[in-house]
Amino acid sequence: MPQYETKRRIRHSATNMFELVADIERYPEFVPLCEKLVITSRETDGTEANNENIVATMTVAYKMFRESFTSRVELDRENQIIRVKYLDGPFSFLENRWAFNASGETSCEIDFKISYEFRSKMLGTLMGAVFDRAFRKFAAAFETRADKIYGKPSVANNASPDSGKG
Repeated sequence: MPQYETKRRIRHSATNMFELVADIERYPEFVPLCEKLVITSRETDGTEANNENIVATMTVAYKMFRESFTSRVELDRENQIIRVKYLDGPFSFLENRWAFNASGETSCEIDFKISYEFRSKMLGTLMGAVFDRAFRKFAAAFETRADKIYGKPSVANNASPDSGKG
């Protein structure tokens, strides 16, 4: 089963990065391959942490390829973890997790993991390499978005490069 994992030190706070990744409505603006995202339900747990469960359908597109899939996004603000669990679409399995660990007031380490398998072997063969390249660009896309939203950090707080494993 294809999977990708990366850890990156980012020059933005863990809270800011969590909220940026949690803002899934904005994904079509900057996430690779994401053409459209529609939220079908949103529930808050009512605690002080304000954790949420969101069901959303994302449409991904690449050249002539266009597929939609539905996932449940669990926002655990207290622990600063986002879990995505596959519900329906072209995959037989899809799961990813973001964890945000503070490494100072203005920096954090992001741990991103994704595992997936297409239901159709042919679709997996056709799209596997494209998805792998897109996942490798995800963390950088979110870091670029953070720089745009929160401002580009100073060079004095320079972060370490990506340590992705494929």
